[in-house]
Amino acid sequence: MNVDPRALDDAVAAEAFTGVATVDVAGHRILERCEGFIHRALRVPITSGVRIAIASGSKAFTALAVMRLVEDGVLRLDQPVRGVIGDDLPLIDNGVTIEQLLTHTSGIGDYLDEDSDWQASDFVLPLPVHTLTTAEAFLPMLQGHPRKFAPGERFGYCNGGYIVLAIILERATGSTYHDVVRRLVLEPAGMERTAFLPLNDLPADAAHGYVSNEGDLVNTLHLPVLGNGDGGAFTTADDLHRFWLALLDGRIVSREAVAEMIRPRHDVPDEGMRYGMGFWIHRTHPALILEGYDAGASFRSTHIIDAQTTVSVLGNSSEGAWPVIATLARAIDADLG
Repeated sequence: MNVDPRALDDAVAAEAFTGVATVDVAGHRILERCEGFIHRALRVPITSGVRIAIASGSKAFTALAVMRLVEDGVLRLDQPVRGVIGDDLPLIDNGVTIEQLLTHTSGIGDYLDEDSDWQASDFVLPLPVHTLTTAEAFLPMLQGHPRKFAPGERFGYCNGGYIVLAIILERATGSTYHDVVRRLVLEPAGMERTAFLPLNDLPADAAHGYVSNEGDLVNTLHLPVLGNGDGGAFTTADDLHRFWLALLDGRIVSREAVAEMIRPRHDVPDEGMRYGMGFWIHRTHPALILEGYDAGASFRSTHIIDAQTTVSVLGNSSEGAWPVIATLARAIDADLG
């Protein structure tokens, strides 16, 4: 894959990119760009091994943990959610299934509505962020949102649906969401550097998430202190490439299950992509995409299946990565033809 160095330089400068951009082909890294700081005030530079939050990119981990339990016979894709959540969240339609939550076709109301005019710098959470450490802790925040459409009627991206899936994972296993994902997804994939890290106690190798392109304001008060089913994992460029290869090799769930999850189900013109089950898909070609955007996070990882090529951009500011993501997306399109 050819990337114009001058175009990449311009993209880095456009929004003061801070983060890591890489291109890996099979076992070889052919492009690596590290910019900015893990900690701006201390001017600790970002390196390729830094762990950076990927926001909604972690929804794939939730989907894979659910699919593992489906394969183990603990859950069913056609299983009504009501049978697991009981009397909680009464506004969720009784006909909503686990599969509809996975494919964003449940129609349930969302605590963070993608159709509303929110900004990454807004304080959008109605609960104290330090209390949001388990999926169950999100229950009060999921209450009171009327359904948007009938189950299965159409695609409607829903963050809350993935929190409900995390609650289902916790209730089906008796473990926390984070333990389930680590055991069923991260460990089989060999993702030793990937974890859900507390924003108020980040280790030295994890990048702070900056709300703006300039200044030292971090996202600690904007997001749950511990990311959950709809986002918030920290990972590295290396682990992302490792993830894609493990996924397609059937090391997390079976290859048959992977084929079902990456089968295009919905065209999403507003995003210029298609959607499967926990994964975005290139609009015309068999390339898989994870994407995330939040206060202090701008992220995309694309895997071109046939070429075993992973293109990842992990940004630790709200907006800084998008010009770099767009530049590399154009290079991907040119490569795919």
